[in-house]
Amino acid sequence: MGLQSTFHAPHGGADFLGWRKTRAGTTEIIYDDGVARRMVWRVASAQPSEDRISDALRVAVGALRVVPTLHEELKKRAISIERIAG
Repeated sequence: MGLQSTFHAPHGGADFLGWRKTRAGTTEIIYDDGVARRMVWRVASAQPSEDRISDALRVAVGALRVVPTLHEELKKRAISIERIAG
């Protein structure tokens, strides 16, 4: 079974979190609330663990406050990010 890279809110909300690799090889995290907010962050860590990113996204998308929880979960896993859009 492959590594999950996209997550949708299980509580009926339209929240979406995902991660992707760019052509340059950097990793980005995407958040979309399904209405008005779309945010993109670049993972600033040198060798980000895709497993740890996936775990953080899975936990965050299940929370009622997705973005603050995402920041907390990434911090717990020592994954630094920088906002590039939104």
